[in-house]
Amino acid sequence: MNGLNVVIAQNPAALTGPQERFNWLAKTLNDAQLRSADILLLPELFLTGYNVGQKIIDWAEPANGAYAQKIADLCVKHDIAIHYGFAERDGEKLFNAANCFGKDGTKLGGHRKLLLPPGFEGDYFDAGTQCTPFTLNGFSIGTLICYDAEFPENFRHVAKMGVDLVLVPTALGSQWGMVAQKLIPTRAFENGVYVFYANQSGIENGLEYLGGSCIIGPDGGDIERADAGPTLLQATLHKERVEAAQTRLPYHIDSQKLPWL
Repeated sequence: MNGLNVVIAQNPAALTGPQERFNWLAKTLNDAQLRSADILLLPELFLTGYNVGQKIIDWAEPANGAYAQKIADLCVKHDIAIHYGFAERDGEKLFNAANCFGKDGTKLGGHRKLLLPPGFEGDYFDAGTQCTPFTLNGFSIGTLICYDAEFPENFRHVAKMGVDLVLVPTALGSQWGMVAQKLIPTRAFENGVYVFYANQSGIENGLEYLGGSCIIGPDGGDIERADAGPTLLQATLHKERVEAAQTRLPYHIDSQKLPWL
């Protein structure tokens, strides 16, 4: 296929708990803008909320848990892949994770956040150890969660796996505008890949989110960018743009010539 139609949902952060958030998702999937979409990207810890303290323990579930199955069923019902953030319980460990289910309800991929900033995340979560791209409509897709994407080493690692698109679910506070406005476009530019950056909006238990979700092209330019409120962003991706960007600026090839790498 020549294109991949991707939609970001920038959800209201004030939704409380998995059931309320699932209900919002089920309702949102009826939006006309999603009827032709191939995949929907939701923010970091979408299913639980981010600034929820110890409730994260109660609301965590295994990667194949009850809400995972409910979301997989929505994929089948609406003929869309869904990529969402959740708190993953694996034995005694918790991970800040993402799941992606395909249009047929089967799991396409997942990710456990690699780097945990101090505070809430460092207190509750264990760190992931790998990046594993998945394929949809002939596009290779990688995932980095929030803080992961702020390190050029992580982005270059997943880009050199041959991905065309990096999905970045995030929970970015309003004081970190530089990340969404400058840093993320730079990551797209220096790797020649599409980047979809999905944030929450509004206020959650005193934490004000930036909003500012964005779709960035392989040339580092904005395709779509949200303001602070709940919204949907959509774009159709073309692999030719990735090939053109990486041919024009062969950073991946030339970086291998550096004597310290």
